[in-house]
Amino acid sequence: MPIIVDHLNCIYEAGTAMEVVALSDINLVIPDGQFVGLIGHTGSGKSSLVQHLNGLIKATSGTVYFNGEDIYDEDFDLKKLRSKVGLVFQYPEHQLFEVDVFSDVCYGPKNLGLDKKEVELRAYKALKMVGMDDDYFYQSPFDLSGGQKRRVAIAGVLAMEPDVLILDEPTAGLDPKGRDEILGLIKKLQAETGMTIVLVSHSMEDVANYVDRIIVMNGGQVMLDGLPKDVFSHYKELEEVGLAAPAVTYIMQQMKENGFNVSADATTIAEAKDEILRALAEK
Repeated sequence: MPIIVDHLNCIYEAGTAMEVVALSDINLVIPDGQFVGLIGHTGSGKSSLVQHLNGLIKATSGTVYFNGEDIYDEDFDLKKLRSKVGLVFQYPEHQLFEVDVFSDVCYGPKNLGLDKKEVELRAYKALKMVGMDDDYFYQSPFDLSGGQKRRVAIAGVLAMEPDVLILDEPTAGLDPKGRDEILGLIKKLQAETGMTIVLVSHSMEDVANYVDRIIVMNGGQVMLDGLPKDVFSHYKELEEVGLAAPAVTYIMQQMKENGFNVSADATTIAEAKDEILRALAEK
């Protein structure tokens, strides 16, 4: 069943001189199996929103429904929610603390009360899903590269076998090759498992090739919500709030303004290539 966010509001330090409205009347439905990009500049409310989805933060008002249940009901099992809605934090070091990689990935399923064999099978499967070689299993997670740490952090959540995977800025601090590897891994996981994925980012370029839907946050509110091509068509509005469409969008727009009969809603290099070749063939 979908995640439903119903009139969600979050105010930090309410009633004090430090009061900050983090989220204002958020209403969203995230269907099963959808790959969602949650975009916005720093302070837009992205991280606050996703931390509500698995109950890490309690809303000031409004609610979140998971599998048809209000997560704020007194008898709702938040532990079960957090096993089904997994959150990978921006900095993997916040999730890695065991002596070696394998023990770290075992931690989550072990806390579910599973027997040792099942815990280790899940950990092994999760590490293989993220492409970690056996040679790394008994190394300290803190000796790994930034990209490898992120893979291990993702594996630790996957070992819980969640229905929803939320990744908060998973490519932060990585070089272009590392970003492509992590995003490609996430897309592969979504394609193979069919799980719902929410990818939090401040970069339109990072999500343009991967997501089915983009939600743009600004000032704690949903500014835009739709297919990538529809969101990117509002590139001027995005620029006004410190964001930008992918370079492909600007190239296609410029070509159209210069008289080429191309569609300006291509969002990937592959789409742009096909559209340019079609336009040239017409000439």
